[in-house]
Amino acid sequence: MHYLDHNATSPVRPEALAAMERALAIGGNPSSVHAAGRAARAVVEEARERVAAFAGAKAGEVVFTGGGTEANALALRGAIAGALEGEDRITRLMVVATAHSSARNVAAALADSVPGLRVSEIPVDSNGHIDAAAFRLSLMNGKGRALISLVAANNETGAIEDVAALNAVLRAECPEALLHVDAVSAGYLHVRFADWGADYLSLSAHKIGGPQGAGALLARDGTPLAALLPGSHERGRRGGTENVSGIAGFGAAARVLQMNRDASADHARNLRDTFEAGLRRIAPDIIVFGENVARAPNTSCFALPDTLAETALMALDLDGVAVSSGSACSSGRVSPSHVLIAMGVPEPLARCALRVSFGWSSTKADVDAALASLEKLLERRLRLAVA
Repeated sequence: MHYLDHNATSPVRPEALAAMERALAIGGNPSSVHAAGRAARAVVEEARERVAAFAGAKAGEVVFTGGGTEANALALRGAIAGALEGEDRITRLMVVATAHSSARNVAAALADSVPGLRVSEIPVDSNGHIDAAAFRLSLMNGKGRALISLVAANNETGAIEDVAALNAVLRAECPEALLHVDAVSAGYLHVRFADWGADYLSLSAHKIGGPQGAGALLARDGTPLAALLPGSHERGRRGGTENVSGIAGFGAAARVLQMNRDASADHARNLRDTFEAGLRRIAPDIIVFGENVARAPNTSCFALPDTLAETALMALDLDGVAVSSGSACSSGRVSPSHVLIAMGVPEPLARCALRVSFGWSSTKADVDAALASLEKLLERRLRLAVA
């Protein structure tokens, strides 16, 4: 199998697997006071330090969750539930139109369940970027404290948002506003929680070579945050016994990537650029979405005009090449990507979109296999058209 779907999940790094095995061997509950419990707690706290360093935060700001989806939900629901009264009450929730479905779904549910909460989308341009001037107008069009949810790097197109610049606009117009940043797919960037001025930031282990089922929400000291799962764990911010082995794997993966982030980014970028150059050779009419702006170095979202994504996915899979047609959380969908539609991509073209995403285990052989499969598909399509 030539695996090119790291934005869906990245295979577990050997370092993460080793850390998980060590944690499982301890066997203690991190809330217990005996030796095994203290050993488990030490594993969790070491991982907390590593995740904080990876994201430019303080260890005390890290709340471990069950993944990126829960982190997004905790940020949006937790902030609003934690500031329900008085002048601090949040009355506006603004979510970027290209946000992950986990944030969009929570926003829709909050619109129906929280009285007086106004929920709106922040539009993007044809490259998937938020226009600063339009963002400023959106902020001015309403009253009350706002919670803004942005995406650092889009998981489908890889488009990188200038979070710091948008935060400057936000603070100028709405100093009391709260900012959430989904950084789940930003692992190959230098994630800067403090420098970006974020109040909340979501991360996920399995996007960077850690295990599935582990993630984190970074919450700046002093920001409102009500637990979705009440309990005494995670300083009362997330109830339930911590997933010690998953957290250990998360910390190990974060440390490895932090130590080698620039080299890892260069490796992924070289593979992506080689892949896209090959695409243009075999299909000159190829369309690469977001190619005119900075993108996450490991991500390529493209369309072969008149070739439905489902057709291409099946052909690639039969040839042993794993890619996707967008977010793994929307697999099996019959509708086109909401990300591409928000960018103004015509629906027929959006239905042809594929996403290739590289990671720590990707090789040039993976690129060659994907290109060979797509070239075979295009040749077969041409023969059928001539016949």
